[in-house]
Amino acid sequence: MGALARPLGTRNYAAPMTSSGTKKDLLSGHRVAPEPIGAGVSVTDLVDSTMLAYNGARLREACRLFATDMLADKATVGLSISGALTPAGLGVAAIIPLIKAGFVDWVVSTGANLYHDLHYALDLPFHQGRPDLDDVALHKEGVVRVYDVLIDFDHLLKTDAFCRKVTEAPEFEGTMSSAEFHFHFGRYVRERERILGHTEPVSLLAVAHEYEVPVYTSSPGDSAIGMNVASQALLGKAPTIDVSLDVNETAAIVLGAKQDGGKHGCLILGGGSPKNFLLQTEPQIQEVLGIAERGHDYFIQFTDARVDTGGLSGATPSEAVSWGKIDPDMLPASIVAYVDTTVALPVLTAYAMAKHAPRQPRRLYTQRDRLVEQMREATARFEPDRLELARRLGEES
Repeated sequence: MGALARPLGTRNYAAPMTSSGTKKDLLSGHRVAPEPIGAGVSVTDLVDSTMLAYNGARLREACRLFATDMLADKATVGLSISGALTPAGLGVAAIIPLIKAGFVDWVVSTGANLYHDLHYALDLPFHQGRPDLDDVALHKEGVVRVYDVLIDFDHLLKTDAFCRKVTEAPEFEGTMSSAEFHFHFGRYVRERERILGHTEPVSLLAVAHEYEVPVYTSSPGDSAIGMNVASQALLGKAPTIDVSLDVNETAAIVLGAKQDGGKHGCLILGGGSPKNFLLQTEPQIQEVLGIAERGHDYFIQFTDARVDTGGLSGATPSEAVSWGKIDPDMLPASIVAYVDTTVALPVLTAYAMAKHAPRQPRRLYTQRDRLVEQMREATARFEPDRLELARRLGEES
């Protein structure tokens, strides 16, 4: 039985199914025979018993994969975040609980999500609106729209001022990775939350600081945080984000996760640059550093992007196998649900909370230097093989 025909049902997150075979093989999946939905049905029962086909079934498989294999003791979970999720409240509602439960070990996010997440820490509220409002009128009134979410433009100015004030602190002097930048920033965010009466973190950067979860951004200048850092650079006050540190630290986290029988899983919300930055850790390890590795073990993506346009957000796990990003033997443990993240993430979060006890935080932020050094040593061990390959390829060309 080939890789695509592995019996996934043994892990209880997908139906046992072969890609070809006899009629008996093809009709071996469970009957589509759900019970009627009644009052008081739980999220877990809704997922397990009624989401039996199409993208509902893919969401069920994603929930089961996440709550079993990806949250196993020796598995590490990397989360990528794109799309305007924090303005919709998903940072507070889902991502923060996942981090506090030890279900997310490190993060790659757009800077915009981290910036708009700050509004919660500063008590600068978003409001429900409608997508059909007059944007010219909104602009005149000083109101900014993110589809059907509204925020006072003055709240952006207050958040900008907070960003500039924080980055004047001495720990922001010099060169650092985006994880170090966000870790220091998160401490100030948490202090402001406490001043405003928040006994528990209400922002992603604050909870990541407390749980020592490294948070990277693949495009440091592509957000209002980056814009405010750039304004400080004009005055000679800004830190320098070293993207090479980001590339090496993230690859080292993945390589470290795979040691001693460990696994690494990717939970991808949307796509874009954060998706690639999370996945490219394996090509960095294998292709560039020449270290023997096979790819990420688990892959869950929620997206609405089409496959046929060639865009990254629509790139499938099987395509990722061709790049070395996904272990080909683990392809059956790779699930794409074509579902809006604002629908899928709350369901997955509730399911995981109900099905799996909290894990001990891995606190990877404080382990970055050790993991990078381990990767440097591994690179040195494989350097002769890499030089020989380069020599041979040069002769062939």
